[in-house]
Amino acid sequence: MLTIAVFPNEQKTESHFILDRILSFFSNKDVRVILAENTACFFDRAEYGVSNIEHEPADLALSIGGDGTLLGVCRRYSHSPVPVCGINIGTLGFMADIETNELEMKLQKILDGAYYIEHRLLLSGSIVSAQGERFLGHAINDIVVTKGGVARMLRLDLSISNTHLMECKADGIIVSTPTGSTAYSLSAGGPIMNPNVRALLVTPICAHTFNFRPFVIGENESVLIQIAAVQQDIIVTFDGQESYRLLSDESIKVKKSDAQANIVKFEDKNYYQLLKTKLWKNS
Repeated sequence: MLTIAVFPNEQKTESHFILDRILSFFSNKDVRVILAENTACFFDRAEYGVSNIEHEPADLALSIGGDGTLLGVCRRYSHSPVPVCGINIGTLGFMADIETNELEMKLQKILDGAYYIEHRLLLSGSIVSAQGERFLGHAINDIVVTKGGVARMLRLDLSISNTHLMECKADGIIVSTPTGSTAYSLSAGGPIMNPNVRALLVTPICAHTFNFRPFVIGENESVLIQIAAVQQDIIVTFDGQESYRLLSDESIKVKKSDAQANIVKFEDKNYYQLLKTKLWKNS
C-alpha cells in the first residue's frame, strides 16, 4: 500500500475541489491518503488527519497550490527523502508539475511509477555573531537580506568563502539556488539557470554601484553578509515565507545544505518547454 501525504493550500478555494478529486481517485485503490490534523479538520476530512505528518512514514507528498505551497512542503520534508509533487492552482507554477486538467492522468502515472525524481539543491541559512553560529532554516529558492522598514539603501559587507569582496550599497542581496533563479533573483536582473546546474547565484537588489552585478559561485562556497552600518532595519527571509530580524552585531551565512529537496517530475515535460510555456507564452 502506498501512503500519500496531501498538503492543500487552505487559502485557495480551488483546493477543496482538487482534494475531493484526489480522494475520489484513490478511494478504490491500494492507497492511504493522509492530511495534517488541522488541515483535515479545515476541509471536513477528519478521518484522514494525522499528527506530526512530516514524521509519518509516506511514499510521496502532494502539494495543492502554487509554487509557494510546494516550497513550504519541501522545507517540511528537508529532513526526509519523501519526494514532493506539486499540483498547480497558482499563477505561474514553475515547480508544480501537474496542471488541474491532467490531474487524474498524472495520479495514475504516480501509481504506475512512471515518474522520476529531481534532487534539488537546498540552501542553509545561519546567524553568525559573537555567540557563535546559529542555524535558522532551509530554503529551496532563495535566502534574501533586505530592508525591514524605512526605504533607504543598506550598507552590507559581502564575503565569499572567507574572502571579503566589497562593501555594497543596495536595497539587499539575494542568494539563490538554480531552482530559485526564476523567482526573486530574476526580477532583480539575475540570469535564468537550469535547476540541474550545481551552483549558487548572488544577485544584488537595486545596487547603488556599477561594480556589483549578479554572479554565479560554486555550490560548495559560502556567502557571508555582514551589516556594515549600525541603525539599519534588516530582515532575512527564506523563500519569502519565513523571516527573521538581524541585529547590528549579527551576520547571515548562506551555504549549500547537506539536505536536498526531492521533486517529482514526469517525462512529458522538460525545463525548456516549461520556460517557453510560463515565460514566453506568445513566442
